Amino acid sequence: MTDRARKLLHDAMELPLPERAELAADLLASLDGEPEADVEAAWASEIERRGREAIANPDDDVAWETVRDELHTTPTR
Repeated sequence: MTDRARKLLHDAMELPLPERAELAADLLASLDGEPEADVEAAWASEIERRGREAIANPDDDVAWETVRDELHTTPTR
């Protein structure tokens, strides 16, 4: 770690916890780079599809309690 990075870390550690948490989250997010446009478009399309499906088939929903119970009883791999 460079001296500049050490100083930055030292200064960051003096910030209040909420500011340190926000800074840490921003630093971690910066490691991912910019989201790819095609991925964003694919997610937007999927969200729209799921929304249309939910509106068209309102009786197909599953109660949260049912989902939660299934998650707790399904063995993990």
